[in-house]
Amino acid sequence: MSAEQETKKNKRAFRQIQDMVIQGSLNRIKYKLLVMSGKGGVGKSTVAVNLAVMLSRKAAGRIGLMDIDLHGPSVPRMLGMVSQAHVDASRNIYPVQFSPKLEVLSIESIVKDKEAAVVWRGPLKLNMIRQFISDVEWGDLDYLVIDSPPGTGDEPLTVAQTITDALAIIVTTPQEISLADVRKSIHFCQQVNLKIVGMVENMSSFSCPHCGGRIDLFKSGGAERMAESTGVPFIGRIPFDPEVVASGDEGRPYPATDRDTEVGRAYENLVEWLLRRVDQK
Repeated sequence: MSAEQETKKNKRAFRQIQDMVIQGSLNRIKYKLLVMSGKGGVGKSTVAVNLAVMLSRKAAGRIGLMDIDLHGPSVPRMLGMVSQAHVDASRNIYPVQFSPKLEVLSIESIVKDKEAAVVWRGPLKLNMIRQFISDVEWGDLDYLVIDSPPGTGDEPLTVAQTITDALAIIVTTPQEISLADVRKSIHFCQQVNLKIVGMVENMSSFSCPHCGGRIDLFKSGGAERMAESTGVPFIGRIPFDPEVVASGDEGRPYPATDRDTEVGRAYENLVEWLLRRVDQK
């Protein structure tokens, strides 16, 4: 056997072992939610973060939040997290604990230089995402919320191929340019047999602080019409609130913690809808 053949054989053996480890880890996670979007700038990570925090308060068991945006991770900063993930002598990775029921992992949690650019091609990204599942001690979870980078590239494809029972949540804004990319996300899910649990319309409207009137900054109702025409369940609308932007910069999940607000109530409704829906799957 040549050295090249030996290397290929070892890689196949490693992959088989890793597949078994991944399956063992996934068997301990009840529901896996992939939060995705057709394009950037629609508030997908904000939705993923506040969804995870709200679930940690509503669901009975523990929640995990995994940020697989390897080039532009934002989850740790939106949660105000500075701690690094612990790696033991066996190279097992322990996610960072945000609260008693919520643990978080991101590429920022395991690299020393948070400002360094991650310059990786597809195979490296695929292997890292698989490691996030196989080498991370998630334990028993009720929900694993996965924040994916925008688009339909390597990261969501790897999740779909690795976590075959994942449920997709598609985030969009009401404007047509975002909705056009949503169609691509829906087609992507159909092609890789990724079930879509529902669609969220983010930044749906803005309540004027002076007169209380509603302003449709990016139009309104487009996501609901898109959901209806494509047969995708519509979860609900999340209004635009400048405080959400400020809280994200400050590292505090405002919608999930300040629930007695319009945006807080929208997230409350979103989570309650999801809790009912996933139990029917």
